[in-house]
Amino acid sequence: MSRALRWVLAVFLLCCLTPAPAKEATALERGTAITDPLALRALDGGRFGLARIMIPERSANVPLTSGQFFSLASMAPVKKALDADFDRYVARHKAELPNESIGVGRAFDFQLFDRAQLASDDTRFALSGIVNRMDRAYVPGQECGEIRLIYRLTQTGADKIGEAAVSPRLPMTLNVVLKAKGGIRVDGNGVTANCAEIAKRWLATGQLTETGAALAEKLTATGGALEPVGPENVDRIETNLQIAHAPKSQVRDFRTDYLMKVFDYNAQSQAFEEAPLENQIDRARLLADENLARDFKAWLLEPAHFAELDKGTIVIPERFLVKSAIASTPVGFAPSELQPAFGLVAGEDATKNPVFSESDVVGALKTAAERGIVLQNIRSVAGIERRLNDMTCTGCHQTRGIGGFHFPGVDWMAAKPSNTVVVPASPHFFGDQVRRRDILLAFRDARQPDFSRGFASRPQTRRSTELAGTEYEDGWGAHCYVQHAKAAENDASFRSWTCAEGLACQAQNPASRMGMCFVSGK
Repeated sequence: MSRALRWVLAVFLLCCLTPAPAKEATALERGTAITDPLALRALDGGRFGLARIMIPERSANVPLTSGQFFSLASMAPVKKALDADFDRYVARHKAELPNESIGVGRAFDFQLFDRAQLASDDTRFALSGIVNRMDRAYVPGQECGEIRLIYRLTQTGADKIGEAAVSPRLPMTLNVVLKAKGGIRVDGNGVTANCAEIAKRWLATGQLTETGAALAEKLTATGGALEPVGPENVDRIETNLQIAHAPKSQVRDFRTDYLMKVFDYNAQSQAFEEAPLENQIDRARLLADENLARDFKAWLLEPAHFAELDKGTIVIPERFLVKSAIASTPVGFAPSELQPAFGLVAGEDATKNPVFSESDVVGALKTAAERGIVLQNIRSVAGIERRLNDMTCTGCHQTRGIGGFHFPGVDWMAAKPSNTVVVPASPHFFGDQVRRRDILLAFRDARQPDFSRGFASRPQTRRSTELAGTEYEDGWGAHCYVQHAKAAENDASFRSWTCAEGLACQAQNPASRMGMCFVSGK
């Protein structure tokens, strides 16, 4: 077996099959997410079933089938937009790869997602996780951040648990995003929960010992974390589906493409309307439109915005963004043509007319220093390119996802889940839990939260004593940077990406110097 093949296999095992062990994962997510499978099953059968969230006046707990869900008037724009994206994807495939067939079923080179499942009465969306995202309170209009209800598309004929049960889940997630703070009353006096109270309730869930239905009851009871969460606070929905899969063949390695979209809720039209993906840069338009590129460069390099980019709290204006994105797996650590920052920054892989030159980046770094702005992550040309990538939907999802998803959720419909769903989320998700919990603690204690974060591949060292020596930081499987013999030659943005004693950083592509920590000499 070649070194390159061993490296790819290791990446696949780490990112697709072996996220954090269940015990470790439970410890990391305490107070920040609800992942107990039987508790989710109970919540799905109650007021957190998709039917009760989308049709709050509905009292029955009968699940909505996919056909019923996409037939709702509020979902008409969603179905129309998804159909249009499917048509564009197929047309582009036929133009770019005319010799490779595409369609539904194994007879095709590219096996297309069967969108008939979205109009079927044999599938539905089942609750697979609830995640606290108060760490997103820096986003305008999100005073206390968000709560996310994550649903997985599932075949309805297999809603039974047993030794012979087979996972009925299909490769699509629906993320219903709610504002953590809204107009929901949480007691008889009409008092609404403030950020400190919301954080306190969530942190308290980390101390609960109950599981299953008993845990669900605690979470929804008076004073529980989920008591103030309801359909009145729905802000948007986000979809992520495996639009096509191409098995390994004589002409290429295996490839899987994921379509990601966002739909904001319009209270006036009472419908979910297609919206730009947050920070998903319209690379093609920027490279084709000099005026737009000039405006983007001026906006991004403005010191305040540059500092926000460095901290990971930037919100790029919608005029520079796209409403649809395709993320492909697997990918290496070097930028690919599918990542939105590729070609925007001058460097070895940049296009002939990049938006940012090396002098632009050096100038921005100098200006930041002169103004007393202490940068945490971006200290080089490569640093700004990586940060621009991992701030996007596709760039983030191409980092340590489980088959294209960061939160597939444990499958509570099968007695013995497959390896891909033994734990609910990816290493990227678990590596961020320390930071998220720190922010909840700050909210609870009425302190100003520090919303900054490291790169998607590596958590912030200053927060991560709990992660030291694990697959998230310096341990086996951690993302790392191959150090030069001369320390001064190491890229300033990544020189801290090291490996623990006994491990060595091995890169798939030596030119990129990005790799993973493996046993020395192996």
